[in-house]
Amino acid sequence: MEKLTVIKVGGKIVEEEDSLKSLLADFSAIEGKKVLVHGGGRSATAIAAQLGIESKMVNGRRITDAETLKVVTMVYAGLVNKTIVARLQALGVNALGLTGADLNYMRSDKRPVKEVDYGFVGDVKEVNSELLADLISKGVVPVLAPLTHDKQGNMLNTNADTIAGEAAKALSKHFDVTLMYCFEKKGVLMDENDDDSVIPEITRPLFDEYVENGIIQGGMIPKLENSFEAISAGVTKVVITKASEINGNCGTVIK
Repeated sequence: MEKLTVIKVGGKIVEEEDSLKSLLADFSAIEGKKVLVHGGGRSATAIAAQLGIESKMVNGRRITDAETLKVVTMVYAGLVNKTIVARLQALGVNALGLTGADLNYMRSDKRPVKEVDYGFVGDVKEVNSELLADLISKGVVPVLAPLTHDKQGNMLNTNADTIAGEAAKALSKHFDVTLMYCFEKKGVLMDENDDDSVIPEITRPLFDEYVENGIIQGGMIPKLENSFEAISAGVTKVVITKASEINGNCGTVIK
C-alpha cells in the first residue's frame, strides 16, 4: 500500500504568520501522499467579537449556537482554509479545501443534549473515503476544515482532532496511514515542566500505567485514547509532536 501522512495542526499554528509559513514549508516538503487538517478557533473568537457575538465555552469546547455557526463556517471553511490552500499552491502543492459537506465526504449527527447543549456540533457517523482516496491518488492534497454536515442541509462544527482521526481511520482501507497530531510541545512528556522529557513510544499497557501514576493527565488522555482507537481501526502509526518537527523523527509514537 502507498504511504499517506495525515497531519492535524491546531488553530494557533495556522493563525500566526510565522508559524503558518514554516508549517506549510515543512508540510510541502513531506514526500508522498498527504492530507492537512486544521483548526481556527482563535480566529473565530476574534471575528465573532468584532461582529458583537459572544463566544461561550464549556470545558474548552465551543457552544455553537446559530449565530456562532455562521461565524465558524465563514472562518474555518473560508478565511483559514482558503488562506492555507492559496499558500500551498504557491509552494507547488495542489491543495483542495474541503468541509465534510463537500463531496459528502464526512457526515455527522448533531450532538444530543445531555448536561450541556453544545448546539450545532457534529459527532461523526460516516466517512466517504472512496472519493477522498480517489482525489489523493490523483495527486490532490485535501485540506480539511473542522466542519461536517448532517445531510439535512445543516453545517456542524466538529472537533479537528476528531476529523483527523476519522479521516485517517477511513483512509487506512486505501493507504498505509501515519497520523500526526501537532501541538506546542515536542511530544507526550514524562514531566510537564520539562519540555525535553519526551516519552518516545507509548503502548496501551504503558498508557494505562502512566494514567494511573498521574504522568499522563488532562487533555492528553482523550488525545491518546483517540490515537489508540485509530491504531485499532487500521492506522499504522500515530505520532504526537511539535508542528516544527513534522519532518523529523521527534515526538511520541503511539503503537
